[in-house]
Amino acid sequence: MDKWALITGGSSGIGKAIANELGKRGWALLLVSKDADELEVCRKQFLGMGFQCKTHCMDLARTEAAHELYHWCKGQKISPDVLINNAGILVFGEVTEVSDNSFHSISILHQYTPVALCRLFGRDMVSNKHGYILNVSSISAVMPYPGISLYGPGKAFIRSFSRALRHEMYAAGVKVCCVLPGATETSLYDPGRVNIKLARRLGVMQSADDVALCSVNALFRGSAESVPGFINLLMVKLLPGIPSGLIQWLYRHSGIIQRGKSALG
Repeated sequence: MDKWALITGGSSGIGKAIANELGKRGWALLLVSKDADELEVCRKQFLGMGFQCKTHCMDLARTEAAHELYHWCKGQKISPDVLINNAGILVFGEVTEVSDNSFHSISILHQYTPVALCRLFGRDMVSNKHGYILNVSSISAVMPYPGISLYGPGKAFIRSFSRALRHEMYAAGVKVCCVLPGATETSLYDPGRVNIKLARRLGVMQSADDVALCSVNALFRGSAESVPGFINLLMVKLLPGIPSGLIQWLYRHSGIIQRGKSALG
């Protein structure tokens, strides 16, 4: 029987890189995204590489999306042994200035949907006594960055949830891992606002392929958590110790984060 891996946000960025890594290891791929054109490009690319690949276009930033996806998979006779919760968006701007649509989307996409998918597909994995769940968090989970205050705390929730879920599913043979990538070269970052070349050269930004390899290795190794890259690992240790007053001063005076910006991705 085919071994299926379901990857949300699988048509670009880290999700696509994870799909590529899983495909190379013999997994049949089910890519889920709201971008139909990107999905079709990925499907053709992966089929050309000899991977088995199906796609499903849907908006996961809706409370009913997880149940719709689960029942669609049942109708397609697909029972994933691997679940990758990767879909996400990055919203710049203070909470009071973010649009209603962006607020709703990031809240559902980063918290409700991944938990619902873990619950639905995880229930089947527990019954089968086998499965793997990878939840994509972020190093922004370790401290509250102003200007992306809807992003970091949501990722902190996913990190905490993954730890608890891992303990609940451990006895059933289901492995749960949480990955905390740092800045990664994906479409979430606007080259007009972020100097990607300099960030890569300084080592503070990684390629999606490097993050994917580290993440998949950690998942199948049975690790509870993975932080790709030495600098990112160092940041996870040091960032929580930054004084609150310094964060406040930098936010108000440095211009590192432009205030009042809306969603990207």
